[in-house]
Amino acid sequence: QVQLVESGGGLAQPGGSLRLSCAASGFTFSNYAMSWARQAPGKGLEWVSGIYSDGSATYYPNSVKGRFTISRNNAKNTVYLQMNSLKPEDTALYYCATGWGLRGDYWGQGTQVTVSS
Repeated sequence: QVQLVESGGGLAQPGGSLRLSCAASGFTFSNYAMSWARQAPGKGLEWVSGIYSDGSATYYPNSVKGRFTISRNNAKNTVYLQMNSLKPEDTALYYCATGWGLRGDYWGQGTQVTVSS
């Protein structure tokens, strides 16, 4: 069955960095665009990054542009989110999902990112 397993979350200080990973299995990873989304306490789901199946295009909203970088390794069935210059407002549960945007068919369980001094 399809599985998406996120890892790499944790506690970071403002200005710090974290690298999230999402290991995929159960489907042909290289055929799918992939996305990262987040949900902060009391807020809605926000799409924070997307990458085409071949990595040829990416998406970032203004809230993370220039600080977050999405990448993928199709040989390892893994998508990454490098997060730099973290801010307290980046605190959220981060999910990876198949597809482009928030309408993916498959979602992981999420990994918590907390940015605090």
